[in-house]
Amino acid sequence: MERPNSFKSFDPAGPGVPTVDWVVLAAALTGLAIVVMSTVSPSIDTTAARIGAAVEPGRH
Repeated sequence: MERPNSFKSFDPAGPGVPTVDWVVLAAALTGLAIVVMSTVSPSIDTTAARIGAAVEPGRH
């Protein structure tokens, strides 16, 4: 009895290919968002601290 060759029936353009493309795209965008947030975060923290310092003296 001969075993079937799985590679002969493999379709590289099968229905799962678009799903893999979307997963890779989502992972790339998530990575890009993390890089952008780690770059911009210190500036946001500084600006928030300055705004807080400017607003705080007016409160009593």
